[in-house]
Amino acid sequence: MWKTPEPVTRLVDAFSRLPGVGPKTASRLTFYLLRSGEALAIELAEALADLHRRLTYCEVCFNITETSPCPICQDEQRDREMICVVEEPLDVVAIEKTDVYRGLYHVLHGVISPVDGVGPDELRLKELVERLRHDPVREVILATNPSLEGEATAMYLERQITPLGVHITRLARGLPVGGDLEYADTVTLTRALEGRRKV
Repeated sequence: MWKTPEPVTRLVDAFSRLPGVGPKTASRLTFYLLRSGEALAIELAEALADLHRRLTYCEVCFNITETSPCPICQDEQRDREMICVVEEPLDVVAIEKTDVYRGLYHVLHGVISPVDGVGPDELRLKELVERLRHDPVREVILATNPSLEGEATAMYLERQITPLGVHITRLARGLPVGGDLEYADTVTLTRALEGRRKV
């Protein structure tokens, strides 16, 4: 009986571990790369390797960057008295596409989720509180996703930030409950930013 070659099996298994990629899609991707020739495979391999070789996290906001501090944190034209707190780097990309927000960011790298074993200590929450203690920030926008975990994280942050006397707002409910910022369209995100409210 014919057995699938080990390099094919290995790549199918690797693709299958990606979110939203099942075994059939993983097989299609693998055989597409096999048919496409070595040049595309090498280009893909180099791009994947560069993700970890060339990228780091900004020492200020924890967004992904090639240099630290990141270009947003270095930009003197940004409103340095406003910080938008998001769950993931993809959320920064989504908000930046609106071209409405001109403040700084803080990326948590997740949300509080006891079911998944993620508590406050696994996120960049302490670093945010330290920034607020040392930097002259007048407003913090809590832009976590409107999911159960996002709401729980926002409530936790509100309790941590309120004693510091910083004005706290939350994105308006233009975003669907249970949705993710990265999938929201530009108009919805713009309205959510413009219609943010006091917590």
